[in-house]
Amino acid sequence: MAPSVKKTGGKKEKVFHPNSRKAGQLVRTQLRKSKLAEQAKERSKKQGTQARHDQELEEEKAARRKGRPKSMKEMKLEEQKLRELELYRTGMEVLDLTHPTNVELFRKWDQKEAAYIQQLRFIRISSSAPETAVVSRIGHHPLLKREEELKKQANAEEQAQAMDTDEAPLLLEPPSRFASTIQTMDGA
Repeated sequence: MAPSVKKTGGKKEKVFHPNSRKAGQLVRTQLRKSKLAEQAKERSKKQGTQARHDQELEEEKAARRKGRPKSMKEMKLEEQKLRELELYRTGMEVLDLTHPTNVELFRKWDQKEAAYIQQLRFIRISSSAPETAVVSRIGHHPLLKREEELKKQANAEEQAQAMDTDEAPLLLEPPSRFASTIQTMDGA
């Protein structure tokens, strides 16, 4: 009996001319797949941020019989979810935990006095630019106000140094070149 011969290898990969219709189809297909993958990635990222009530909402939907109206709890959960998504899209105000002084003040808060919140610094974040945060409320605490004043003074000094005219002359040409113009303007 003859030994069996196994073939190693499979189908040959077809090679298409770069300008052929088939190559164009393959390029379009690949582009479409990459766009869909990118959209799915963004969608999952957004859903991950707002998946708080999804389990309760699914339970309510499963408990409802076919043809029945939505329960009040289900409607409230959907409404709350839509509100939170809109709030995140437009931007929400949160406590600034990136500022060391603000974190220190927040840790000292005893959580009994609600008015203490007004003394803390808040930032606004949104889904359109999640990596950037804008200071929305500076805070009324003296330490935060002093830091803000020092920052403003430093910025003012920086701008004054940038505008310093001693470093660069106003006229690059000698004043004698403009003598006739200056005399006619003076009326001489």
